[in-house]
Amino acid sequence: MRHNKKFNHLSRKKAHRDSLLANMTISLIMHKRIFTTLAKAKALRVYAEPLINRAKNDTMNNRRVVFSYLQNKDAVKELFNEIAQKIADRPGGYTRILKTGNRLGDNAKTCFIELVDYNEAMLKDAKKSEGKKTRRSRGKKAAAADAPVAEAPATEEKAAE
Repeated sequence: MRHNKKFNHLSRKKAHRDSLLANMTISLIMHKRIFTTLAKAKALRVYAEPLINRAKNDTMNNRRVVFSYLQNKDAVKELFNEIAQKIADRPGGYTRILKTGNRLGDNAKTCFIELVDYNEAMLKDAKKSEGKKTRRSRGKKAAAADAPVAEAPATEEKAAE
């Protein structure tokens, strides 16, 4: 019986699955975005996010625990030095999965998984949307902004007299 065994086995034995997820996590840390199948991305998120969360607290023990999972010095260094600074104030949800359709050969659902704070295109769009205004309000604000500028020199001259 398989009661309470909810994680996806990905049709692999434990050693093969652990190796696959460790290698994918290293690639995600080094490249910030990887393309894969949807099932592997969901399994990777469960595997990688606790390791990324450990990087917030840079202690020798946390480095050793993360290294025991990844077995790659460069990835651990990148995780604790660069990535930890960007995610320091984020309470969770360090990865994003975006679906890209189906693969031609076997019709598998594909997607890419990326680190949230490293997508410059989405960060630029977020900054642009903050300054987005409707057509109606732009006309009123432009007229209101011009009026005080024109009146300001007149009031200064009266105050100088």
